[in-house]
Amino acid sequence: MNKFDDQATKALLEKNLITENQYQEITSYRNLNIFSLNAELKLFLYLSILLFTSGIGVLIYNNIDSIGHIAILSLLLIVIGVCFYFCFKNSKGFSKSETTFEHPVLEYLVLAANILTCIFIGYLQFQYQPFGTHYGLATLIPTVVSFFCAYYFDNKSVLTIAITGLAAYVGLSVSPQDLVNNINFHQDQTLSYSAIVLGVLLILWTIYSNRIQLKTHFNIIYLTFALHIISIATISSLLEYFEQGIWLLFVVVLAASSYYFYKISHELKAISLYVFMIIYAYIGLNIFIVRIFENIDFSDVWVLFIMILPVYFIGSIIMFIKLIKTFNKEIAA
Repeated sequence: MNKFDDQATKALLEKNLITENQYQEITSYRNLNIFSLNAELKLFLYLSILLFTSGIGVLIYNNIDSIGHIAILSLLLIVIGVCFYFCFKNSKGFSKSETTFEHPVLEYLVLAANILTCIFIGYLQFQYQPFGTHYGLATLIPTVVSFFCAYYFDNKSVLTIAITGLAAYVGLSVSPQDLVNNINFHQDQTLSYSAIVLGVLLILWTIYSNRIQLKTHFNIIYLTFALHIISIATISSLLEYFEQGIWLLFVVVLAASSYYFYKISHELKAISLYVFMIIYAYIGLNIFIVRIFENIDFSDVWVLFIMILPVYFIGSIIMFIKLIKTFNKEIAA
């Protein structure tokens, strides 16, 4: 038993929350050094699902001419049907509160069925184009299926697929690297507004979900996506559209977003939201400062400016560490 656990148990005993006999039983149990493999087994299950679905994709790619399109689609449909059959058979049904399967393997079966459904619809559209030139439908349909599965089976992994599909439907790529490097995102200013609107809608949905008590444990996922989408969209726009005179709008949006996520991270005690909020706000602040002073001639004081920079960055690191420590103390209180 480690020192931290021992101190925590003694604190419970001193507060009379447990009896001396219970303390001895807890100590004896922990001295057995028994540990759980639950997290490791779930990780292997998750990796197995990813490898399985990836393997199907490779199989299709390498044997598309020899197997035949109808055979591949039929095989996919059969596997999807079998997966959903066991999922629905063992599901407890829809509930507004958090639910779980009796066997954790079924959670990953839902994930496999959902990924295979996305592969099936994408392959069907690519090969036979049942939706014609309405390519957005090929994204929207698996997105709707993903949202249904996420809420019916209470699956967070499927929910991330659903939100990603929703972002793709409106023309966005939700990973930070893709958002920054997406050429269309920079060339089409409307995508900046679409990203911000999508992020705001995700936030509004969490507020509505709290009001009706609908899967409130999903809120952290929605808020994480909203934080990244809004922040990266505004930062990217600050870099791209400064000359058009609308950069101040994105500064206001980023400031409002940072304030909101500062408040909500404390309410949810979510360190991940808090850390990324600080990072995005810091990046935005530095871009704002550079934009303000970029037309100022520092030729006469450039030596002083260079000397101040290391102090500024070191101070920023110290302040970041201090903020994280303060946050941890607040949520632990």
